[in-house]
Amino acid sequence: MLIIYITTGGSSGIGHETARVLALRGAHVVMGVRNMAAGKQVQEAIVKEIPTAKVDAMELDLSSMASAHRITYPEGIRFHKINDEKQYSKYQAYGQSKLANILHTNELTRRLKGAATTCYVALHPQVKGVSGAYFSDSNLAKTTELAKDIDLAKRLWDFSMNLIK
Repeated sequence: MLIIYITTGGSSGIGHETARVLALRGAHVVMGVRNMAAGKQVQEAIVKEIPTAKVDAMELDLSSMASAHRITYPEGIRFHKINDEKQYSKYQAYGQSKLANILHTNELTRRLKGAATTCYVALHPQVKGVSGAYFSDSNLAKTTELAKDIDLAKRLWDFSMNLIK
């Protein structure tokens, strides 16, 4: 069975490193990139480092993310008015959600600065079939009792769903 791994943001940062490590382990990798020229450069660099690598670059259409995040509320994220129906604008709220996606990705990259755990979970035979577990620094990590609370998880799910209705 052929398994293909798809990474997003493959032309830089954690996406690039994830693609490189997966290719190093013999995986066929398709990198989703916004800039095809940058994606081709990374593809060539990986193949130069790992001549047997199977790496492809694919341009992602992120026009929604690229432009919509510009049409948001003046303060960016309205933490204090997240559910304010009086000043709600569907366009600015959508822009706020796209801005939140970008901010979250950037902050995640700053905090993690690497792909070791991602690659470990994707490739290591010891974690094959493991689902719903929490990993930190390539190790199965213990969570608090609250993190295991099924009722709390359901309440959070319902709360989140109500927020987006």
